[in-house]
Amino acid sequence: MPQNDDVCFTTIPLNLTPSPPPPPPHHKFLKSPFNPPNFFKCHFNPPKFSKFHFNPLNFLKFHFNPPNRSTSPILCSASLSLSQSEPQLANNGSETPALSNNSTKSSNFGEERVLISEVWVRNKDGEELERKELEGEALNVLKACRPTNALTSREVQEDVHRIMATGYFCSCLPVAVDTRDGIRIVFQVEPNQEFQGLVCEGANVLPAKFVEDAFRDGYGKVVNIRRLDDIISSINGWYMERGLFGMVLGIEILSGGMIRLQVSEAEVNDISIRFVDKTGEPTVGKTKPETILRQLTTKKGQVYSMLQGKRDVDTVLTMGIMDDVSFIPQPAGDNSKVDLTMNVVERKSGGGISAGGGISSGITSGPLAGLIGSCAIYHKNLFGRNQKINLSLERGQIDSLFRINYTDPWIEGDDKRTSRTIMVQNSRTPGTLIHGNQPDNSSLTIGRVIGGIEFSRPFSPQWNGTAGLTFQRAGARDDKGKPIIRDFFSSPLTASGNTHDDMLMAKLETLYTGSGEPGSSTFVFNMDQGIPLLPEWLVFNRVNARCRKVMNIGPGSVLLSLSGGHVLGNFPPYEAFAVGGTNSVRGYEEGAVGSGRSYIAGCGEISFPMIGPVEGAVFADYGTDLGSGPTVPGDPAGARLKPGSGYGYGIGIRVDSPLGPLRLEYALNDQKTGRFHFGVGLRN
Repeated sequence: MPQNDDVCFTTIPLNLTPSPPPPPPHHKFLKSPFNPPNFFKCHFNPPKFSKFHFNPLNFLKFHFNPPNRSTSPILCSASLSLSQSEPQLANNGSETPALSNNSTKSSNFGEERVLISEVWVRNKDGEELERKELEGEALNVLKACRPTNALTSREVQEDVHRIMATGYFCSCLPVAVDTRDGIRIVFQVEPNQEFQGLVCEGANVLPAKFVEDAFRDGYGKVVNIRRLDDIISSINGWYMERGLFGMVLGIEILSGGMIRLQVSEAEVNDISIRFVDKTGEPTVGKTKPETILRQLTTKKGQVYSMLQGKRDVDTVLTMGIMDDVSFIPQPAGDNSKVDLTMNVVERKSGGGISAGGGISSGITSGPLAGLIGSCAIYHKNLFGRNQKINLSLERGQIDSLFRINYTDPWIEGDDKRTSRTIMVQNSRTPGTLIHGNQPDNSSLTIGRVIGGIEFSRPFSPQWNGTAGLTFQRAGARDDKGKPIIRDFFSSPLTASGNTHDDMLMAKLETLYTGSGEPGSSTFVFNMDQGIPLLPEWLVFNRVNARCRKVMNIGPGSVLLSLSGGHVLGNFPPYEAFAVGGTNSVRGYEEGAVGSGRSYIAGCGEISFPMIGPVEGAVFADYGTDLGSGPTVPGDPAGARLKPGSGYGYGIGIRVDSPLGPLRLEYALNDQKTGRFHFGVGLRN
């Protein structure tokens, strides 16, 4: 390439805001120290990584060497001028006009412009790039540096920024070359290495496939800094979405095209329980710390998860013995570990006395006759192990219930969270569900003495199973409390023909709850099997299932429910399925549709908000005993002319209360008879 001694470049100092020098190629270009305390906020918001911003100004600082005038950098100067000496003008008169015409003055910035004839992209040795696509990437982003454009050094500098912003190059140096055709600008670039392999360090919970998929498209291609930045953001996003204390610590491009990805994950070093009062001051607790610790799914050595920690807080609160629970993460001695302190505020007393009331669903003679009063003596934290005992008494005009209940929510030494419940109860319930009101205005009640034990265990967050064994002695009594074996229509009231029936029942139940929130979708299946250890004990099998699906549509919701059951064997009439009433087919009295060996009942309901906690609802119900009424001993449904199937529809309102939803409904049945219904809690 010929030299032109008639042209020289002069430099004028340019005051630019200094920026930190970039790392040399093949060294760490991204490094952000992992500081666990940054994570320890009430709201999980991990610090952002400082993204890699390449500053080409740092590559454009050099010492100008005047003798070598054929390759002269221009970007370092604030203005570029072409000057010629008088002797040179004499010796090179033919080129003087062209050079003189190539120089113009910019009045706006006080910078001289130079007319450019060509723009090349070459490697640092001035040779063509091996990858032509990289040359195209660089040329495509240029805006000012175009042939026949008159440029200032500022405009060249801006195009250098654009080339580096593509992410394919680790350096870019603009060089001005004087040719016979004019000034040629050559951007001498150094492409990044080709990506040949990945080494990921420190990632224990981050799936290897996730990282491999993020880098898969880059194999054999030139490393793009912008693409790496996107990958870092996606990995950090993976941790954030799961509430995990983890982030990309740094990336290093090694020789040979290898990339080393360094990830830091904060593991749980220790978990401790601290009892505090409502003011936050330390105090002495009654609950044994191991009783709380075993409730936690967060364990030592795990990467700490905010979401898992929230679930643990909710689990401890459901024990019913804490007023407040919170996790306080703190950095451990090792910067890559974290210590967790659970602050718990115990309730002042684990025991007490309560009183309340309710309404019996089996009373049909009037609303006041269905009122029930109740009281209970309880303790929720026996021996500091969250074991519960409850003595309750309920009493109504007809109903009565005395119950002793002991529950150990988690049997010591069991790793499956199995609970145990031991129960003894003596109850009396109205017999109107099956046998209706007696024509002679006498009352009929069913007395039961029950004792049993049940074990329950969660299979998953949504599924739970229960198995148990209970003994029951049951029989009918008149309004004076005397045992009877037949009703007004001479229908038998027991299966054995005696004044009472004895049965030993094995119970199996499976429960599914969708979100676990009140009103969420549920599915329940249970089965009772009579075991004839003695010849006179009853033998029958009863299965029952019900499901409920809730769908939110705009501000309202749609509820669909379906239930059904069947009994096989020699069963007493009071164990038949009663169809009709508040939780079955509204518009009918309790059990007025049918009393069968089998049944199916369904409901559709649309609810919508009205004012504050008040909601409105429209509904329709249907139920049938599937023609099984005559198969019940004594056919109590046939003697009372129950239709066996029926439907009802109506409107209602719901009001949220501490006891649960209060429901007031009015329904018409298929016989055009209207009826009000009042209920507490969600519909079964």
